[in-house]
Amino acid sequence: MVTGGSVLSVDGMIVTFKNRGGRNAGIVHAVNNVSLDIGKGETAGLVGESGCGKTTLSRAVLRLVPLQSGTVTVNGRDWTALNSGSLRPLRREVQMIFQNPYASLNPRMTVHDLLTEPIRYHLHLSKKESTARAVMLLESVGIESRSMRRFPHEFSGGQRQRIAIARAISTDPILLIADEPVSSLDVSVQAQILNLLMELRSKMGLSMLFISHDLSIIKHISDRVAVMYLGKIVEIGTRDEIFSNPLHPYTHTLLNAVTVPDLSAEPRSVQPLQGEPPSPLADITGCPFRSRCPYAIDKCVSTDPALENAGATHHVACIRNGHITLI
Repeated sequence: MVTGGSVLSVDGMIVTFKNRGGRNAGIVHAVNNVSLDIGKGETAGLVGESGCGKTTLSRAVLRLVPLQSGTVTVNGRDWTALNSGSLRPLRREVQMIFQNPYASLNPRMTVHDLLTEPIRYHLHLSKKESTARAVMLLESVGIESRSMRRFPHEFSGGQRQRIAIARAISTDPILLIADEPVSSLDVSVQAQILNLLMELRSKMGLSMLFISHDLSIIKHISDRVAVMYLGKIVEIGTRDEIFSNPLHPYTHTLLNAVTVPDLSAEPRSVQPLQGEPPSPLADITGCPFRSRCPYAIDKCVSTDPALENAGATHHVACIRNGHITLI
């Protein structure tokens, strides 16, 4: 269901894949009953371990992978009810920045062609108008327009990601999906790209789904944060709620693992996670986190907790609903 002012509303999304790997054959539950809303001008951070389903969720939003169940509503329109022909002209509204700038740009196309192709297709501008807009876009991301006739391999990783961002905003989208857009870049370049994204969000009024496993980046760029574990969102709240008052044991462990200690404060005990996540091929009953949770009780074996209110904007999927003493 679409809430007032939502640019993106994901409701009950389920995405599965068939694994035909011999002894490991089965159904992979990549995204399991996920619901998420993003408001106008809001940046929602999505964080979790590698393999938890973050990228699959983002690709399902764009209909790049099929949904088994659930809906994706963009700007009040149900994308899951549209066929590919009806969806094609709407794709300008949601654009994606991929993780690897070395693979996301066609090496056989010049920067000019990479930028003007979506402009001409979606905005129906002439060649001259498309070129003029491409020049403006390049300058807006800090790339000199004289570079337009060069190929992607002639640029550094940071420059390629700037070009990818220019391409993503070329169609005037209302939502950007950034899938770990700085993870393959040097730390110094990461800050430049993050600041660029924040500047563009402010200037264009963009909404953003920002995916990362780096909590420091999520804290820097996000308004709200969703924590994902084994295909499910286990906690969601404002940035301050998640980082100052985590309620799910998994969220708390993630934060405890990366927080820089305050040398003037009393040392804190860190409760490390035990074991590995269950296989996504397994038919899991109860709480998916129970096998690694130091606070699990017998009821966790049979009860799969749904996201419940822990405050006006804070939700947690834990049988204790945050009523535990986290250490």
